[in-house]
Amino acid sequence: MSPGREVLGGPALPRWFPRPAAPSSPRRLSAAPSPGAQAGPGACPPGAFLSRVPAAPAGPQTRVSPPPSAGNRRAGGRPSSRGAAPTPTGSGGSCATARNFERAFASMSEDVKKEVKDLKKSGISRKNGIGLKEIIFVIQSQSYSFHAKKAEQLKKIILKEAANLTQELPTVLLLHELAKQEGAWTILPLLPHFSGTYSRNSSWIFFCEEETRIEIPKLLETLRRYDPSKEWFLGKALHDEESSVIHHYAFSENPTVFKYPDFAAGWALSIPLVNKLNKRLKSEPLKSDFTIDLQHEIALYIWDKGGGPPLTPVPEFCTDRVDSHCATQFRSFLPLCGQPVKKEDIFVAVKTCKQFHGERIPIIKLTWEGQASLIEYYSDYAESSIPTVDLGIPNTERGHCGKTFAILERFLNHNRNKIPWLLIVDDDTLISISRLRHLLSCYDSSKPIVLGERYGYGLGTDGYSYVTGGGGMVFSREAVRRLLASKCRCHSIDSPDDMVLGMCFSGLGIPMIHSPLFHQARPTDYSKDLLSHQVPISFHKYWNIDPVKVYFTWLAPSEEEKATQKTQNVFREEL
Repeated sequence: MSPGREVLGGPALPRWFPRPAAPSSPRRLSAAPSPGAQAGPGACPPGAFLSRVPAAPAGPQTRVSPPPSAGNRRAGGRPSSRGAAPTPTGSGGSCATARNFERAFASMSEDVKKEVKDLKKSGISRKNGIGLKEIIFVIQSQSYSFHAKKAEQLKKIILKEAANLTQELPTVLLLHELAKQEGAWTILPLLPHFSGTYSRNSSWIFFCEEETRIEIPKLLETLRRYDPSKEWFLGKALHDEESSVIHHYAFSENPTVFKYPDFAAGWALSIPLVNKLNKRLKSEPLKSDFTIDLQHEIALYIWDKGGGPPLTPVPEFCTDRVDSHCATQFRSFLPLCGQPVKKEDIFVAVKTCKQFHGERIPIIKLTWEGQASLIEYYSDYAESSIPTVDLGIPNTERGHCGKTFAILERFLNHNRNKIPWLLIVDDDTLISISRLRHLLSCYDSSKPIVLGERYGYGLGTDGYSYVTGGGGMVFSREAVRRLLASKCRCHSIDSPDDMVLGMCFSGLGIPMIHSPLFHQARPTDYSKDLLSHQVPISFHKYWNIDPVKVYFTWLAPSEEEKATQKTQNVFREEL
């Protein structure tokens, strides 16, 4: 263990941040490397900060440093915050005999026969390129039953379509089943496994999300345009319109130059690139920093300051199916598993302080407060006109762990109605309670649930995942009960609350459930193409925006959401 670090129930804390007490049943987590957050050239503009991550200094590399000074933090809740053209493949590679192909073709449905005929007409036949068996499909799944079930359904769809095309079925893996270490969701720690297990007989690792849909013949046709003996990093390209705090202000002089993949459309690594990255991981362990936006950080790691390939944009990797050329598509809808959770089943806790009573709380009352049935404002000063509740915890400039644990204890012990869900937000969080009610219908409040936008800290060295607080943290009553039954607490009232909670829950063996619909930053901090296929639940920060306009543009209930519900019904029938 390196100096200045300590393992508590497994995960490690930053050197700069006090150690809470251990859980009653500590669990040591295995080391799980995570990609270091590297930034491109260019100085960082002063101003906003994201959670504990400061703006990047000028220079080729950004390292996450201790928290910024108090002057850069807000008191209400938390700190402020090209690709080469493809080359055609040769005629080599594995091939099936004409007789086997004809036997398989004879058993196909008429629709599938038409697809295969289209492939033959285009000159993309099995003998002229890779086969399905040479593609390893990895579904970026999560362990909770709702997500695992969706991943299993997608796996069945892939295998069923593959069975209609060939006798050689591909390998389809679920990410949450591959490894139990905390950082497996960051992908890079699994590359040694992919390289050692599949490099001999495979050509591609293709990643997709649980709701990505794949046209197998078109995917084959697309991948066969790229020479599998070369290093390829393929995906639908996203870029920043302006330097973004969630990307540590990387490439601040020209943010559009750096491309990173939209995971929803699927992305692919050729086996030679996987092998190269594996060798690099052996000689240069992943840095123990924050994992904020995995899509961007993986692209930075692969690019390696110009030492590796940039992302090659692939137009056939789609999120919205605009025409028939798409090999993938992504269904954009709000999950619904039965009736939405009742308003009365969600208790909303807003962290604030006297300084922002007149500045931020009126915005909440003007926007989303009316959607909440049960809401309280927790402050360092009781003001009856709002009203606010003084928990007896003084406001702190650094972190708000003391205030958050007081909220958790009040929710569990002073709530006679046993409300099943708790939502904790900052006083500059914008959120759609109606959409959250839809989402929570897919989760069982009798289970320990911690839900929101997942970040990671120190996943390369016994680290942990946590739900970042600015976008909203959702807890089931059972999760709160187990947490408070443990001995895991704040070392000081100004410790970073979301990170302490992540460390505590990791020690208790309760995973963080990630939803990309929660956002730690403002809409302007995300790629427009990324947001175009989301139904967002939250955004965070009022800095340099009109928060009321942002709410009514992005989060207010609309007639369009009724149409979205019809799409959900069609999609469920399809599955």
